[in-house]
Amino acid sequence: MKFWRTPLDLQDIHVSKGMVLILEDRCKGCGYCIAFCPRDVLHESTRFNAKGYHPPEVKNPDACVNCHYCEIICPDLAIFSVEIPPHPVNAGPSEDNGSTGS
Repeated sequence: MKFWRTPLDLQDIHVSKGMVLILEDRCKGCGYCIAFCPRDVLHESTRFNAKGYHPPEVKNPDACVNCHYCEIICPDLAIFSVEIPPHPVNAGPSEDNGSTGS
């Protein structure tokens, strides 16, 4: 969608990203999370869980904005989302290298 103008603070706005986690054995396959996801992140899987239901699975992980609507609407508390940090932390060695400068 193209807008005719952009906000002045566009570079300061951070849209959070989320990661959806599903507790498949707790799910009863009601489909509420799939039907009501505003970003169409989930769809019904083809596999069965321990109860014999088709749990949801993530089909579009990049679209999740961590709105938590899936966990609010789930009657079985089988799904939740966590925020992905905006900038991944580099786990590599630091630039200090442990020298004391003497």
